[in-house]
Amino acid sequence: MSAHPFVLAEAQVSAAEHPAAAARRTVARVLDHVPGHTERARGDAELVVSELVSNAVRHGGGLVALRVGVTQDGSGLWLEVEDTSRQRPQARRALREDAAQGGGFGWPIVLRLATSVHAEDVPGGKRIRVVLPVA
Repeated sequence: MSAHPFVLAEAQVSAAEHPAAAARRTVARVLDHVPGHTERARGDAELVVSELVSNAVRHGGGLVALRVGVTQDGSGLWLEVEDTSRQRPQARRALREDAAQGGGFGWPIVLRLATSVHAEDVPGGKRIRVVLPVA
């Protein structure tokens, strides 16, 4: 991986670890090449990628792809997560709402920390792309 501002990485996931752990490691590896990133930005990015990947595994039929890069102007980190479901993430409104279903609390975190969030259908599922500040 180079120090180029448009660095791109794809997570390498082994059967021995949860995909979210591989995703956090990939984000950290990319941020190691971004001058001026803050520890808060690193923590936020690791949290958001964990939520996105966990949602893909738990609700999206499985993780198809994770890509991580830096915006053209170098001010943001973008994350793309693809899974096999076309269903968009939804936030729960209350703790007691459909407790049997589980989940629904990480998506508001993603929406709050990201400067942009975009979901689109792709062949065989969906792609969610978020951008997070690096400073």
